Amino acid sequence: MSKLKDILINKKICKSIWFMRQAGRYLPEFRKIRLQNQNFVNLCLNSELSSELTLQPIKRFNLDSAIIFSDILMVPYALGQRVDFIKDFGPKLDKFNFKVFTETNKDSFTQKLQPVYDAINKTRNKLNKEKSLIAFIGAPWTLLVYMLDLKSNKNEIDYKKIKFKTEEINLILNKLYEYLAIHIENQINAGADVVQIFDSWAGLIRPEDFINYCIVPNTKLVNFCKNKNIPVICFPKGIGKNYKKFNEMVKPDGINIDYEVNPNWVKTNLKHVVIQGGLNPEILLNSEEEIISNTKKYLDVFKDLPYVFNLGHGLLPSTDPDKVEKLIKFYRNY
Repeated sequence: MSKLKDILINKKICKSIWFMRQAGRYLPEFRKIRLQNQNFVNLCLNSELSSELTLQPIKRFNLDSAIIFSDILMVPYALGQRVDFIKDFGPKLDKFNFKVFTETNKDSFTQKLQPVYDAINKTRNKLNKEKSLIAFIGAPWTLLVYMLDLKSNKNEIDYKKIKFKTEEINLILNKLYEYLAIHIENQINAGADVVQIFDSWAGLIRPEDFINYCIVPNTKLVNFCKNKNIPVICFPKGIGKNYKKFNEMVKPDGINIDYEVNPNWVKTNLKHVVIQGGLNPEILLNSEEEIISNTKKYLDVFKDLPYVFNLGHGLLPSTDPDKVEKLIKFYRNY
């Protein structure tokens, strides 16, 4: 076992395991706190509770890394857009105001997110020094999808909703990059030692827009991290065979794969990068035998590569914590 930071920097072949959304609704201890804190944004801004939630899966499972309890949409919130999380629906953002967005200043942005940085600091002080503390951001394109409400009910992008010219969209993406860079640096200064970039809707980008909306923004963020010696993992979910192009052009330290790409294809095509993830979180809803057999597929394929065991998306609310524990035990004994 080694710190995630060391694996990403030195490309070590050793055991490491953590889960996306490991602090979440599948844990009874999380649900107890969530029941008493209905406003999700306010919960993310409660540094004491955010730190406690971050540490819950570490206390329960002794995972190798903690990821701060927050949300990618805290950035649009700090840029002046109202964010609500509606039960059984998900996040809903107020209509995007171009003027408010462009007039937000860096001091105001940092001040609004200071409780997140305080939570990271509190967590780092409580967390075993041998464990990594992961900060995260949403990639510019994915944030744009939420901010402009671009998704249709069919999980496609409704380009008719884009009321801005191409140059204005590029301005928004560039402005998002600036603030995401600030958010990354603030999280690292507070005590995080790794950053994960979630481009959750990268798979919905039109082929002709892929370079401009996915490759370019992610490359800028990865280069920023590398210039600051910050290990960085990218998760461009849903891009299929474009994972190869993404890896070759963006050059992250680590790349999280989703469950739609074949691990054997990944092994052949993704070079000079630490692979992370892959297992479909729905597998954890199945029998213990199915969980173990599917997990073993990934472990067998990547056994001679630097690989961090994780999922191809976040843990589902209906996941049984006992099954998570059995999976971790199997992994550690593998």
